[in-house]
Amino acid sequence: MQFHHATLKNGLEIVAELNHDVHSVGFGFYVKAGARDENPSLSGVSHYLEHMAFKGTDRFSAEDVNRIFDEIGADNNAMTGEDCTVFYAATLPEYLPRTFELQSSILFPSLRQSDFDMEKKVILEEIGMYEDQPASVAYDQAMQLHFDKHPLGRSVLGSSQSVSALTSAQMRDYHAERYRAGNIVLAVAGRADWATVLQLAEQYCAHWPSGSTDRLLQKVSPTASTKYLVQEQCQQQQIIQLAAAPSGSDPRRFAAELLCVIVGDDTNSRLYWELVDPGLVESAEIGYYEYEDAGTYLTFLNGTPNSTASNLERIACIYRSINAQGVTADELEQACNKVATRVVLRGERPMGRLSSLGANWLFRREYRSIEDDLATLHNVTLDDIKRMMIDFPLGHETTVGVGPLSMEIACPVTPHGTWTTNGRRSILI
Repeated sequence: MQFHHATLKNGLEIVAELNHDVHSVGFGFYVKAGARDENPSLSGVSHYLEHMAFKGTDRFSAEDVNRIFDEIGADNNAMTGEDCTVFYAATLPEYLPRTFELQSSILFPSLRQSDFDMEKKVILEEIGMYEDQPASVAYDQAMQLHFDKHPLGRSVLGSSQSVSALTSAQMRDYHAERYRAGNIVLAVAGRADWATVLQLAEQYCAHWPSGSTDRLLQKVSPTASTKYLVQEQCQQQQIIQLAAAPSGSDPRRFAAELLCVIVGDDTNSRLYWELVDPGLVESAEIGYYEYEDAGTYLTFLNGTPNSTASNLERIACIYRSINAQGVTADELEQACNKVATRVVLRGERPMGRLSSLGANWLFRREYRSIEDDLATLHNVTLDDIKRMMIDFPLGHETTVGVGPLSMEIACPVTPHGTWTTNGRRSILI
């Protein structure tokens, strides 16, 4: 594999990991425009704009976009998160020029009013669909509660109210502000020639507006809180708990990832053997999630309502034990092997390498090969994990429950309707 990097005059950065031993090529445009870059009146615009990219450009109609991608067999899509929006495609090398021409074009859609009005209905339907999914509701509520006024607390989808009120003029202004070449990284992985990549970027991207838009990074200071949303039609109780973890720029993120695999992977972890294997719950997991200036441990519990309190205590007991005693050498070795296998398997496909390549450069301006990741993983020690947990112990600052349980049933309640323990504040819904 060979790594390449270049910057066009307008500020577009290009990174590539090229490998002539594979038979496909993947590429993606990583745009520094996500839910955190919105304000309340624009909530959901980044995701809405991702949809609008496929509604056609000045050169290609929506029908052209779908037809051409299908004709050449390209696997293409887009996704929006808190930190960025990504437009990606994978294709056979001989179709790279045609795929690149089309994929680069859709980043600057026509944004016609008729398309805007039609797609608004689609977005509202999507919001409604997620509002019918208790786990999605719990996640959105937990993020909003945990991050409070921090930009990471903003919903990726927005709300029915914010999307309904959004205008095409607001979207055009947001697009002009965020979709500048200096805010975008083009990442390419797989079978391609570097000269061809540069030629395509010059041909189709050099005219993009130059410049970049600053993002204000803020310290996250969550206020420990609990919130239960009663949905009596649910047969199970969904619980999401969030706690602070290393940020995406913190080298301790590798220790946090391994810790979560040991404690809460979906197989052969402590939570699995304590709660899932005995049949006490349907799901009990903890994962590590990184953002540009923050990170979280996310604990997810899904089970019968009447066992929620006892299962949460089981989880808390496991966390207390690990915070006090750490993990074992055997657990760390097993976790390293599991994560290393995932890194290698993902890296055997150009599209698997693409996500690491683009995100690393967009947020850390760093290239990491598979060998780099494997070496870092196997160099994490038990002491590294212990030291990381001094600043980022397992636990929770935020708890959100969605299901038939109310706060009065799930938690002790004071006469004033607010449950407090260890300084936590709770909200009754």
